[in-house]
Amino acid sequence: MATFGGSHLVRTHSDAVNIKLLRQWLAPRFARVLKTDLFDEAVGGGLYPELASRAETVVGVDISGIVVGAAVRRHPALVAEVASVLALPFAPGSFDVVVSNSSLDHFESRTTLRASIADLARVLRRGGELVITLDNRTNPVIAARTSVLATPLRRLGVVPYYVGVTCGARGLVALLGQNGFEVVEVALIMHCPPQLAAHLAARRCDRVGEARVGEVGAERRHLRRVLALEAMGRWPTRHVTGHFVAARAVRL
Repeated sequence: MATFGGSHLVRTHSDAVNIKLLRQWLAPRFARVLKTDLFDEAVGGGLYPELASRAETVVGVDISGIVVGAAVRRHPALVAEVASVLALPFAPGSFDVVVSNSSLDHFESRTTLRASIADLARVLRRGGELVITLDNRTNPVIAARTSVLATPLRRLGVVPYYVGVTCGARGLVALLGQNGFEVVEVALIMHCPPQLAAHLAARRCDRVGEARVGEVGAERRHLRRVLALEAMGRWPTRHVTGHFVAARAVRL
């Protein structure tokens, strides 16, 4: 049997893709960074180690006190607060960088999504940078989750959680432009769904006994495989295969 769990592989896969993006886009050093939710850090390493290697201070918010507590226990140097991205408890221009990875794609309306982006702009200094990812609406799987099929799919267990309004690359660029940002880079990421990849990895290990050489080695091979698929982000089909749309934008 595979000795490493699917849920663990889902988290490490997701973290690895997001960390790769941060390494491509973030400056090597800056003073203060805000991360807009802390679920990644509550259940694993998340993005905190990468952000802490670059920033003097890493601040995080989450609407759940339980999540905030778990994140701080894992990362004691993290400055964390219970707060909504619609009403961030920080003064204007408080941060040099804001990282918002799939935090804002859980709202029921585009108006609320727009308001959350406006508050990110408020707390970011002029010339500061936002790295944001959202569910990619031009991916057919995401489109189905956010269509009229969403409710029956959730009832059937095909979609295990609520998926809010979102957009594709063009829509994200427009939203950012409407809220005081200049978009300098756009990418489509996560071309292999982590849940599917973890399921296939577990089956592979069961079939060939791959995990018997050690859990760490099996995990590393899995990450090499899924990260290689991120090359699809350069293909003409990237807007269909990418599960997330990402943008790097400068606060004007």
